[in-house]
Amino acid sequence: MDLVSMTAYEQSTAVAHRNLLLPICVFVASAILLPWIGAGPISVARVLHRQSPDYEILVQLRVTRTLLALVAGGALSLAGALFQAMLRDALATPYTLGISAGASLGAVAVIAAGWQMVWGIPATWVGALTGAFGVLALMLGGFSKRRQISAFSLLLTGIAINSVCAALIIILGGFAGMSRTFSIARWLIGSVDSTSFTSLGVLSVVVVVLAAIVISRARSWNLLAVGDQWAASRGVRVPALLKTGYLSGSILVAGAIALTGPIGFVGLIVPHLVRSKISPDHRVLLPSVFLFGGALLAICDAIGRIVLPPAEIPAGAVLALIGGPYLVWAIRQRRPSEEM
Repeated sequence: MDLVSMTAYEQSTAVAHRNLLLPICVFVASAILLPWIGAGPISVARVLHRQSPDYEILVQLRVTRTLLALVAGGALSLAGALFQAMLRDALATPYTLGISAGASLGAVAVIAAGWQMVWGIPATWVGALTGAFGVLALMLGGFSKRRQISAFSLLLTGIAINSVCAALIIILGGFAGMSRTFSIARWLIGSVDSTSFTSLGVLSVVVVVLAAIVISRARSWNLLAVGDQWAASRGVRVPALLKTGYLSGSILVAGAIALTGPIGFVGLIVPHLVRSKISPDHRVLLPSVFLFGGALLAICDAIGRIVLPPAEIPAGAVLALIGGPYLVWAIRQRRPSEEM
């Protein structure tokens, strides 16, 4: 991206705010309407009078699932946009650097061990965070202070980490026993299941805080899109910005994966579409991908509830059916010289 295009996409504040109206409306509409969609109808009157089972189905099952999908989908999409900005690669995802693989390995390890809680915290949370931070430390620690972190080196390292983590997950599944192996396989598909309001609240607070930190640095991400030297000449502390981005992205991915499993493609599809159809300006891009990403995952979860009732298709499978063809199309449409 040259300086002319950089100036072109630095939109006025009024235009940026106007571009956010659509994603806000989609997000709010998803939060209000999707809990009412399911295999069986729910009576509004019975819900208002808190009569069973309609009230429990709506509030304790569908509302929590929808809210979890909105938060987790937003977190994964925002992480995808972050990694694309830092690597300046429109096809980068949370899986590219191995962060998702590390989080998955950590969660699978605690499932295979049969742990439910660790220090009063859900074991999958501890495992996913440990795995994600372990991969991040391995990647960033492998580069000396004298050597600049290059996107190419990170991508190659991510490929190696993905391969190693995948092999270790297979090995753990082989030693876990039949019931735990089934739990691991079910978890690896990626799904949005009902969760407690406590777990949902903790995840929501973490995601909102990190999203605010990332979005508040939108101008710096815009400058970084031109190049590291250009950003540094405009007062951006590039190494600190990149470390903040990698750390924030890793926590977002680990937090979402801990509750939903490794749901793919949402971190690729949404940033790519928002950048090409709405705006590449990170003041618009980052909040938009969060809102659209949450809505997309919630919609996929709702689709999975109604396609083959009473059975359910995991949201990760529905999203893969959408994301796979889209990825092929995006690669075919991409020019060899294309830059962020």
